[in-house]
Amino acid sequence: MSNILEEDTLVWHLACSEADIPENGGACALIEGEQIAIYNFKRRGEWFATQNLCPHRQQMALSRGMIGSTGEEQEPKVACPFHKKTFSLKTGACLSGDDYQIQTYPVKVENGMVYVGL
Repeated sequence: MSNILEEDTLVWHLACSEADIPENGGACALIEGEQIAIYNFKRRGEWFATQNLCPHRQQMALSRGMIGSTGEEQEPKVACPFHKKTFSLKTGACLSGDDYQIQTYPVKVENGMVYVGL
């Protein structure tokens, strides 16, 4: 069985099993040489993936950040565990008023396995 699924222009990479990511938390996977933070936002019933690198201080830390929601529209976010800069899990925009941006990736879960699209 291959660890890669191709769909349209995305290539889906097997990242881990669903059980490897804590509920309402995150973990890091190395995919194509990149550290990708994967989040199981159980309270929302959603999965997200972003780069693991926090652009504020160039630390590989976002997978260990706290996730939550903000604003009237309940935008899903992650806060860097070191400096508390927050980023949208949907768009990657910095929600702390700073001029930072992180890369986001699509996630799908099939048969208990988590895939990230690059």
